[in-house]
Amino acid sequence: MQHTLHQDRLAPAFTSFTESTAEDWKHIEHLCDVYERGLADRVLKNLETLKGSTLGFPVDRYEHSLQAATRAVRDGADEETVVCVLLHDIGDDIAPYNHGELVAAILKPYISADNHWMLSKHAIFQGYYYFHHIGRDRNERDKYRDHPAFERSAMFCERWDQTAFDPDYDTLPLEYFEPMVRRVFARPAFGGEKAFA
Repeated sequence: MQHTLHQDRLAPAFTSFTESTAEDWKHIEHLCDVYERGLADRVLKNLETLKGSTLGFPVDRYEHSLQAATRAVRDGADEETVVCVLLHDIGDDIAPYNHGELVAAILKPYISADNHWMLSKHAIFQGYYYFHHIGRDRNERDKYRDHPAFERSAMFCERWDQTAFDPDYDTLPLEYFEPMVRRVFARPAFGGEKAFA
């Protein structure tokens, strides 16, 4: 029988946490650490699920993500920001109304507070460019005007997100970004501290 993280034949025998032991938790933590090291692969695989899904846009959401990240690279953005730009829409399929919050939650242990905030709010900042066409106030983002990451978020949408729908743009391939994604996810989560809050 092959040993996997999902079906661990050496799994502890407890049926409730009150029956567990320190040895059980040592074993579980080891397996969780191994599993967490595969997070970059799972996130990249999720990004690829956006291929072919245009939802009426000129390019699919995969191309949009690569194009936005390419624009960030060519604009001189730091690596962490480029990874945030690349992954900003990965939650679209399962969280269409709060995908920014979902991707921000996934990346939170590995990125700065400003990039986390930018990701969590990017949809409302993107709205500046189209909300007026669908009966909403394009200036909804102004309620965050005093936030330290306001300008960063506005710039992300202005230069990289809302411009990344050009089917003729010379977009870099995913392979270019993979090492960056792996480096960001290889960082110690929360600076080396495990967080449960």
